[in-house]
Amino acid sequence: MLITNTEEIPGKNITTCLGIVSGSTVRAKHAGKDIMAGFKNLVGGELTAYTELLGEARDQAMERLKDQATQIGANAIVNIRFSTSSVAAGASEIYIYGTAVIIEDAQ
Repeated sequence: MLITNTEEIPGKNITTCLGIVSGSTVRAKHAGKDIMAGFKNLVGGELTAYTELLGEARDQAMERLKDQATQIGANAIVNIRFSTSSVAAGASEIYIYGTAVIIEDAQ
């Protein structure tokens, strides 16, 4: 599955637009890591527990995006966008969306 944040793919022709696909997930760290992140926030520096949380969430949301595109017969997704939001204390959502297409090599 070819995935890009551009509207076109050099050397490829978009032959069919299948519509919008998306993937999302909401993740939270357990209370112990949330407390440690609170302490880290007092002294400054990277909050590694939250960096890991968002990395895991991004990976899972991307897999769901690809699965949805595959189910409708796409071989590429163009113009993808990422969005994050805080859903509750210590929990974040990541939402990825784009346009599922069928591409072929340019003639």
